[in-house]
Formats: sequence, C-alpha cells, structure tokens
Amino acid sequence: MPRASPRAPIDLIARYGVRVLEASTPAEIAREVERTDSDPEGVGIMTRKGRTLLVRLDGIPLKAAPLLKQEMLALGADSAHAKGIADLSVPQSAVVLIGTPSQYARLIPKLRRQPFQLRSVATAVEAVLENYARQAPTLVEGLHRSVRLGEATVVMGVLNITPDSFSDGGLFEEPDVAVARGLEIEAEGAGILDIGAESSRPGATPISAEQELARLRAVLPALHDRVKIPISVDTQKADVAREALDLGADLVNDVSGLRDPEMRRLLARVEAPAILMHMRGTPGTMQFNTEYADLRSEVYEDLARALAAAQADGIAPEQLLVDPGIGFGKSSEQGLDLLRHLGEFRSLGRPVVVGASRKEFIGRALGGASLDQRLEGSLAAAVIAALAHAAVVRVHDVAPTVRAVALADAVRSGRFPVPQDGRAAGVASSSSRTSGPT
Repeated sequence: MPRASPRAPIDLIARYGVRVLEASTPAEIAREVERTDSDPEGVGIMTRKGRTLLVRLDGIPLKAAPLLKQEMLALGADSAHAKGIADLSVPQSAVVLIGTPSQYARLIPKLRRQPFQLRSVATAVEAVLENYARQAPTLVEGLHRSVRLGEATVVMGVLNITPDSFSDGGLFEEPDVAVARGLEIEAEGAGILDIGAESSRPGATPISAEQELARLRAVLPALHDRVKIPISVDTQKADVAREALDLGADLVNDVSGLRDPEMRRLLARVEAPAILMHMRGTPGTMQFNTEYADLRSEVYEDLARALAAAQADGIAPEQLLVDPGIGFGKSSEQGLDLLRHLGEFRSLGRPVVVGASRKEFIGRALGGASLDQRLEGSLAAAVIAALAHAAVVRVHDVAPTVRAVALADAVRSGRFPVPQDGRAAGVASSSSRTSGPT
C-alpha cells in the first residue's frame, strides 16, 4: 500500500497558529509585520522584502541578458532568459526578473553603470515599478465635468442610441427614451455616462459621421443640461468627437486607440481626456484577426506605443486612460486571459478601463448563456476588475454593478466607503472646466 504523506499533527499547527498569510500589497504586508509588534523602522525594511514582483522585458540584447542575471543573483534575486543566450544562438531574449521591491531598488543604480542598453533598461524598469505601485487618486479633467479615479471603482454606464449594438441595439433609439435612460443611469450610481451612436460590435457596418452626429444631436445636449456626471462619447471619428465635445461631452472613448492623427490633434488642442482602447483592424474585421504570438505582450506593447503617439502629439499623460479591449480582436479564451492578468496594465501608469459586460466569453463561461442570462457573469467580471485595481468598469447593468463593486472596493481597501450624499463615487464635487472646444 502507498504510504500516506507525512502531515504535521493538527495539535502542533494549533499550538503555534501556523498559517500562510494572504498579504499581497505593501500595505497588507506592513500590517502583518506590525501585528508582531516589530520595531517601526524594521517594518519598512521587511515590507520591501515581503513581496516578490515579476518584471518582464522584451528584446534584451544577447550580451545584456547574462549581465542582468548576474546582477539579480548578486542581490539574492534571479532572472530567466532564453536558453539560446548560453550558446549564443539567439540575438536577443525576453527576460523575466524575479525580485522584491528592495532588491529592485538596489538593482537600478547598478544597471545604470552597465553597458549594452542596460542604462535604458534601468530607467524603464524603475518607471514601471513606480507605475504599478502608484495608488494615489487621479483627477481626470473633462471639458465640462471632471471625474476622480482611484478612490473607488467608477462605473461607466452604457447608453447605446443605435439600432444594431450587440446587447441593447434598438432599445434607446428614440431621443426621449434615450434621455430617460441616461438620467436613470446617473440615478443608479454611475460615475460616467458613455453614449455610443455607432455600433462597434463584431461585424458591425460603419456609418457616416453625419449619421452618427444626427443621433447625438438629438440626445447629447439634453443630457448635458440634466446630468451631473461626466459624459463620454464613444466614437472613432475626429469630426464626430469635435462636435460632440461642443454639444456637452467631456471625454472621448475611442475603440481604435486614437489611431487617427486628426483625433489626437483635436484632443491635444482642446485638452479633452480620452480612453485609448486596443483593437486590431475595425469592428467589421477584428474577429478575423485573433492570432497572437504572445497576447498580453502584444496588447501591452500596442497600448504603450499608442500612448507614446498620443503624448507626442501633445495630449497630456494625465488625460489618458487605457482599455485592453476585451472582445475586440480577441477570442473568448483571450478575454479570460486579459481579465485574469488585468493588473499588468497598471504598469503603463494610466488608469485602466475594462469593458467586459455581457460579452461572449461570459456566455461561454456560463455554459452558453444568452445575452439576457449574463448578468451574474458580468457582475463577477466587474468584481474581478475592481479587485485588480481597475479604475473604471464599463457596463450595461448599472445598479447591480455599483453595488457589487462597492463590496469589492471595501474588501480590497479594508474599509467601507464614505457616504457621498447620493452622488456617484468618483464624481468631482465641482466642475473645473467650463469651455468646450473651438
């Protein structure tokens, strides 16, 4: 008979209270160390030793990879690179660094004294670690109303005034019905109202800028006059964005990732914020191009390049948000992967927006659930995003999502939300911007 695995008697576990602690953030690690009545100075030192971070780098030159490993090993940390580095059979390699914040703090100055591009690597690693650790609230200043991100997960309520959106197409085509729904979205606790006048569902047929604007003109001014929360316009067209901002929109939600230089120049000129989303191709073609050699690396690098292009054209970094684009040029399995590793996108240093509501991967996870059966899965996706520090979740089912993420935020932060006199979490108390674009 096979021998049973040896186990410590439960009385020994009970005697010493032995357990593995779930403390992943610096604040949680510090609290656990403090609870031992440790010396206050030592708390900070041990906190930096208590968390291991994996940092990935791509395209590290052949001669640099061994030096990186050597420096990490000297600190008691480690790194992994391609086996071809040893026999010089590859010109470069991806590298994964494995170390604590304390070890990285000692690594950076050492790399700055090394050749083979390691000075640049040091600067990039330092920036990414700072981005990932940053938790301070951010004020995103819209043209008319602003939104504070980072204190709690902000719910962005979807209002599609289209006949063909994948989930609610045709429900809010009539202007009076659309305005009523917009007011309801605010009353249900949304912190941002996102209005879309052109469907971006897979296979959607494009419409003209004039068609899109005709729909917006019938709804946007009325909502601007009646809601207090910021209004986002979901469009890829610079001409549409320009007029929508004049009509009362505060920010632009561009599923093409600000691919159009004219859109970037407009946003820079009027100083309007934007959500920059990852998508391959167009809504009509995106689901025919879902092959990735390395999904997360490619999405991350595409977003990083798009951010760099936006900033090069004059858009202030603090006015940009990023969205990995679940369901936009990705399979259902890839949607799960992005949601599971959502926190990686915080390394870009910008607030992360997630739109997973009612999407196909949720239906598959629920055993083939139809659109009207995906509420629970959509709520679960929003909670997962909130626990991963997503700044904004874009959803159709506003009221239940507001309640779900409120609990997720309380668990993540360890404290209950402060009542805000009925105002949606994240909405700035006063407008700091009064003029629209010219």
